[in-house]
Amino acid sequence: MQASSGNGPDLADEATPVNNDAPSATRRGSALIYGLTIFASAFLLFQVEPLIAKIILPWFGGAAAVWIVCLVFFQTGLLLGYFYAHFLTRKFSPEKQFRIHAAILAASLLTLPIFPKSSWRPAGPENPAVHILLLLTVTVGLPYFLLSSTSPLLQAWYSQLREGVAPYRFYALSNMGSLLALLSYPILVEPHVSSSHQAVGWSAGYAAVVLLLGTLAFSTRKRTEPISFVVEGKGIADPRPDWKMQCLWVALAACGSALLLAVTNHVTQNIASVPFLWVIPLCLYLLSFILCFDSDVWYRRNFFLRLLGVSLGGMTYALSPSFTGLPIKVLIPLYCIGLFVCCMFCHGELARLKPEPAYLTTFYLMCSLGGALGAAFVALLAPHLFSGYYELQVSLGACAILVLVVNHRDPESPFYKARWQPAWLVIIAVVIAIVAGLFVTVQEQAAGSRLADRNFYGVLRVVDEPGKKTTSGRAKLAQADEPTAPYRTLMNGTIKHGLEFLTAQREREPTSYYGRNSGIGVAIQAAESRGSVRVGVIGLGAGTIAAYGRAGDRYTFYEINPLDVQIAGRQFNFLRDSPASIGIVLGDARLSLEWGDTQGFDVLAVDAFSGDSIPVHLLTREAFELYFRELKPDGVLAVHVSNNYLNLEPVVRSAAASLNKEAVLVSNSDDHPNGIYAATWILVGSSAAFATRPQMEETGRVLPSAKGDVLWTDDYSSLFPLLK
Repeated sequence: MQASSGNGPDLADEATPVNNDAPSATRRGSALIYGLTIFASAFLLFQVEPLIAKIILPWFGGAAAVWIVCLVFFQTGLLLGYFYAHFLTRKFSPEKQFRIHAAILAASLLTLPIFPKSSWRPAGPENPAVHILLLLTVTVGLPYFLLSSTSPLLQAWYSQLREGVAPYRFYALSNMGSLLALLSYPILVEPHVSSSHQAVGWSAGYAAVVLLLGTLAFSTRKRTEPISFVVEGKGIADPRPDWKMQCLWVALAACGSALLLAVTNHVTQNIASVPFLWVIPLCLYLLSFILCFDSDVWYRRNFFLRLLGVSLGGMTYALSPSFTGLPIKVLIPLYCIGLFVCCMFCHGELARLKPEPAYLTTFYLMCSLGGALGAAFVALLAPHLFSGYYELQVSLGACAILVLVVNHRDPESPFYKARWQPAWLVIIAVVIAIVAGLFVTVQEQAAGSRLADRNFYGVLRVVDEPGKKTTSGRAKLAQADEPTAPYRTLMNGTIKHGLEFLTAQREREPTSYYGRNSGIGVAIQAAESRGSVRVGVIGLGAGTIAAYGRAGDRYTFYEINPLDVQIAGRQFNFLRDSPASIGIVLGDARLSLEWGDTQGFDVLAVDAFSGDSIPVHLLTREAFELYFRELKPDGVLAVHVSNNYLNLEPVVRSAAASLNKEAVLVSNSDDHPNGIYAATWILVGSSAAFATRPQMEETGRVLPSAKGDVLWTDDYSSLFPLLK
């Protein structure tokens, strides 16, 4: 995503607006008002991005891809806004510009407030990406479009007010507003203001900006001649950038945009899809754009090319499946720093390739087109082109190749049209090594998969492993971390979401995080002691929990991902072989439970995590109220809280306390030879439920009450207090 100003470098010394016979009325326009309007527009433009994405996130199962699709919308909105400002100022007189823009501004007020209507909630497993784009278009499309056009449009108007004054000094002010909006949202806004109040506050701010814009538009109504630019010493007859140059602009902008979305996707898929993890990469992307276009002091090609080699190599190494185990405190900085360095290269080269002022609007249009194409590649094309998350490797490889392209065609580069120079050959060798390394990581990720497929909700792989036979002594110690029989696993990202033994004697054993000593195992066995049971499970995985099913039992699985339903039914036997009656409800669990009949579950398990990413809306107080509506009075809620990066215990404990429920934490250790993984579950229920099933408290630890401590609601949630 480009900087919100829609403008590039400070060109005060390059271009001087010619403004003859300017009406004296326009001279009364205040630079302070122009600056305030541009700042406020940029602030609102980037504040609405995480705001609206967070509001609609629960409607689509909390999937990380929701933010990625939103970025496609924002990039496209910027492109349309830039084009509108370019077309309006070039094709119409100032009087007509005012009339057209004022009419659209007035119409945009009818779309307020921006809180989306509940009728836009998805009713089934239709294409989520298309649904999100339509929802955003109706909800914030017109205001976002107008805010995108504000800075270039006001700079054109300002240049009509004062002879000899270039408007580009507003560039820094605009980008300052954009960056402050992104930084303030996860730190000041999200932790303290509910989502509904955020939407109302933003709408009020937008209305105020519309009034300012209307005032400024009115001040230019008597202008009759459009502004023209004369480039000092060169005139306007400089050759227009050819198609090759314009393609390079698009490629550099697309590479930066694709890297932004690919890195964001990689981070959020394995942690959580929440605003502060959305904002960090976007801030770095925007900062690189600001620095590179603010001054040529910041981007030093030779220095950043060296950093780029290190960054590309480091990220390539970290992407290898054989290289795992890095903590979050290392992974996030590694990818964020790498993203910043790559974006400094892409945007630094864009700044070096900027044309004369007469062609700047074309330059901005090509840059915004590249940004939209890069976003569309990651969010819309990659899920259909690739069976895994390979867009990050493709984007990194493209960045490395662009190093060769830029240096080979730039007359200022020492490698201009180079052929056999030793240093040039070294650069080529480094690029080839990086691209080859990225290709190897893709091969490693795909190797050994019985099946690999991908859709909007993520990547699922099925892998068969031979298992190991343990013996005695040293061999036993070396092989004790492997199951003792052949087995099949379901992988979601880097996390195993199910394990099934392939031998007939063991294929119905509950494994992975659902062993008989796990929290869910204890809860189900306690309920079984009283007869047939009704069990609900939010999150299907491989269907492992169905292994507990007996004749007369009823198990209902809620799963938002249709691909998971197909794989669990065809690649694993848990569902097919269970003696219990099995039902699968496709769609977001909360919506399905809200719209369906009361189920009367004895046990309801919540285990809908994708990788280590958590759907926040399944852990709010309102969600817990819904769960207990679906449970019998003595029913038990089992919440899986195992997570590498977040301590979810306070959230569940607080939600339980807010409903006057008791909570018991049950943990089990690894037992790899039997396919059991260490897991932590929290069982929540009434005091009567635990009194009639004492084994649940005996196998776990009763958690102290913590009412109000890290309590999430549908209007409020924050991950900061939960980071490990």
